[in-house]
Amino acid sequence: MSTNVTVIDYGLGNLFNVRRALEANGGNVELADTPEKILKAERLVLPGVGSFKDGMALLESKNLVAPILEATSKGRPMMGICLGMQLLLSIGYEFGETKGLGLIEGNCSLIPNETKTGERLKRPHIGWSVLEQPSGVDWSSTPLRAVKNDESVYFVHSYGAVCKDERHVLAYANYGGNKIAAAIYKDNVCGLQFHPERSGEVGLRIMKEFLR
Repeated sequence: MSTNVTVIDYGLGNLFNVRRALEANGGNVELADTPEKILKAERLVLPGVGSFKDGMALLESKNLVAPILEATSKGRPMMGICLGMQLLLSIGYEFGETKGLGLIEGNCSLIPNETKTGERLKRPHIGWSVLEQPSGVDWSSTPLRAVKNDESVYFVHSYGAVCKDERHVLAYANYGGNKIAAAIYKDNVCGLQFHPERSGEVGLRIMKEFLR
């Protein structure tokens, strides 16, 4: 069975791999760079590679912010990937202070560059990390219900989400003893800091659950 999904094309997304991963799971993918297409979408994916400031500037220049907010306010499922996850937040601090979409309260800030014992960490965080389920958080009605214990996903980022309400953190990753938000969610909106389209079988399962 095919499921319609609209991938937002605003100039900073890894569209080919995201589209291919969705199509591999039965997604009927349409790329959208106009307000009209976004408003008609059954579900939305906001990918992204680059800076928070540039991402919001491009969304605004294409007049896509208002239709994204309208579509999500009507309950349409939406998933942000990497930069796309960060743009879901209220504010970003990359290259200055920039207002985000505000779909999940919080900010996008630099991740730590030291371990808990004071040793230097590389930034960006690049590579595979295990997804950790916070205590009391239920994955059963989210795309992460496909994730098994101790499965890893692929990250490439220097900035990350700091949610105002920790209950909006769906998963953590351990980076040198620091807990960084690997996935966030609120109602019908979900964000993944990692790249599911680059995370092998587990990433494909996450994409499939989003389409369901």
